[in-house]
Amino acid sequence: MSHDDAAKLELARQFIEAIPHSHALGMHLDMIGGGRAVISMPWDERLVGDPRTGVIHGGAVSALMDTCCGAAVMSHPDAPAGTATIDLRIDYMRAATPRQRITARAEVYHITRSVAFLRATAHDEEAGLPVATATGAFTVERLEGAEK
Repeated sequence: MSHDDAAKLELARQFIEAIPHSHALGMHLDMIGGGRAVISMPWDERLVGDPRTGVIHGGAVSALMDTCCGAAVMSHPDAPAGTATIDLRIDYMRAATPRQRITARAEVYHITRSVAFLRATAHDEEAGLPVATATGAFTVERLEGAEK
């Protein structure tokens, strides 16, 4: 990995960890690089959507997946300077198991001059069916003077 690539990944890590909602939800950047990212979020009673079941609110899962997709875009080798969500479709497959950490994984599968296309999943600690899957499109904001 070049010094520029390492610096870009560190900048992406610092940016993601500084986002107020990421901090409030306890998100942790577990892996980033090459157009891929993994971000996890612990179960927290404050994020429960249904007190009877203890299941985390879908909005927290949505924020986790959106943040993870943005991180994946920022780490893509084509060196975007930043990104914003254009579209994110999330399919909720099942309720997350109460008191379990949720981990999102996102990958850029195609990128153009101005748009990155992603796939993502969110799993709790149970094997098998994910909690949610997503597909999205994100802006690709290039550095000034970038040739790609």
